[in-house]
Amino acid sequence: MKRVFSLMIVFAWIVVDLPAFTGEVVAEFDIPGTCPTGLTFDGKHLWLADRKADKLFCINRKNGKVLKSIDSPAYWPMGLAWDGQALWNADISTGKIYRIDPKTGLILKTIDAPDRSLRGLGWDGKYLWCADNGSDLIIQFSPADGTTIKEFTAPAKDPRGLCFDGRYLWVADRVADEIYMIDPESGCVVLITAAPGPFTRGMTFDGKYLWAVDYQTDKLYQLKIDDDKFIRSNERRAKVTITHQIRNFGPGKVRSAEVHLPIPGNRDSQQINAEIVYTPNYTKIQTDRWGQKTACFLTENLDLSAVQEIVSVTDATIWETRYFIFPEKVGSLEDIPGEIKALYLEDGEKYQIHHPVIREALGKCLGDERNPYWIARKIYNYLIDNMYYEMVGGWNTAPTVLARGNGSCSEYSFVYIAMCRAAGLPARYVGSVVVRGDDACMDNVFHRWVEVYLPNYGWIPVDPSGGDNELPRDQANYFGHLANRFLITTESGGGSETMGWTYNANEFWTTDPQTRVEIETIAEWEPLE
Repeated sequence: MKRVFSLMIVFAWIVVDLPAFTGEVVAEFDIPGTCPTGLTFDGKHLWLADRKADKLFCINRKNGKVLKSIDSPAYWPMGLAWDGQALWNADISTGKIYRIDPKTGLILKTIDAPDRSLRGLGWDGKYLWCADNGSDLIIQFSPADGTTIKEFTAPAKDPRGLCFDGRYLWVADRVADEIYMIDPESGCVVLITAAPGPFTRGMTFDGKYLWAVDYQTDKLYQLKIDDDKFIRSNERRAKVTITHQIRNFGPGKVRSAEVHLPIPGNRDSQQINAEIVYTPNYTKIQTDRWGQKTACFLTENLDLSAVQEIVSVTDATIWETRYFIFPEKVGSLEDIPGEIKALYLEDGEKYQIHHPVIREALGKCLGDERNPYWIARKIYNYLIDNMYYEMVGGWNTAPTVLARGNGSCSEYSFVYIAMCRAAGLPARYVGSVVVRGDDACMDNVFHRWVEVYLPNYGWIPVDPSGGDNELPRDQANYFGHLANRFLITTESGGGSETMGWTYNANEFWTTDPQTRVEIETIAEWEPLE
């Protein structure tokens, strides 16, 4: 038996203990009522609407103390917004939105709400925005008469709180218990973070912090918007046993067999806790042109019915990992290091980046886009709109798959990489073994996805096949996020001299004529601790 340390490249900016993250609670205060609904900021103080009290409370954001209160304009106050001079309050009982003098409580203007179940309310400097949980829409509308300017699907199924920070919309969802940062032009969910409580209703932004009020906890929360690149949660420790078999069904011999098992390493989402154990001894360690190390096993003269079995055992800790990417903080394509461009912009037989199908698709989805984040995201959105997931057999080339309109996770990855590279954005793939339901389980399907290089952030996971979802939140969850279900074994740009275009295992063999060989690879997960 032989042991080797995992040798795969580790990301340069991995952080174990994060001091801060977007959505982290900085402070919390008790609220004056028990039925909070809307929340806004007037440039100095917070305002809180309470449905039971039928009041709008002015609150000191430094200590949570109530400074004054005025009557709500009707009897079911919901979302609140501030337009620089006056409050706006939506009311469910009347279907109206009221502009209110904060000093006197006098109603200055009344307009019809753009939909029937308006909850959150925000102001972008020109127009009002609302979250409507009946139609599950985010709506921009005129403060003059309620005319809808634009609308798009809410991130999830029960949007409540809403605010605008000068660049992005922030929306809280009551059922998902999450907060979303949304691009107001496209409706794309750019960032996801956990809500501070189980029933977040109102939200606002004070120029530096987000604020959220929660109905279940009766608390007012101050939340950070921070630059930390990622956060890890939901730790899983497991023993992962990978068994690889070459079986000779004869009638001749397998004259030679060369098997490569990629060596998993430490990454943002995983840590290898001990030496990987291989049975039998490996013959040698090889490194391919992408830097992927493999344990190589050489065998000769496998007789009829003989089985070559190789087993690796890995003790790993795996986390759910969520990246917080602010598009305006991503560097330019020119900021990408030359050595990364040299490796991860090259063409390959699966990619065909100059093919007319790839070029035509890029023209449709990118236009003159130059921001690396939005290049990656617009290609991702294009595949959501133009492909669907289906395992149809084989790993076809990117132009073939894109023209066909469906594909497996590997084929999605080839298309996405081809389009990114054609646009000048470095991309590669990773392969993994996967937890399939129960903590103790077996996987023989496996999974592959993409990583793109975003300057100032590094390599970011993108699972283009996972984007085949209906809800914007579920689509966004596969861009810059990994569940704690994956032990990543392989990292490659494609066409490896040891791994070929595959992952988890690869084989080369020679046989006598008319000899049948069968290959099987399975991964078994066993929870630890």
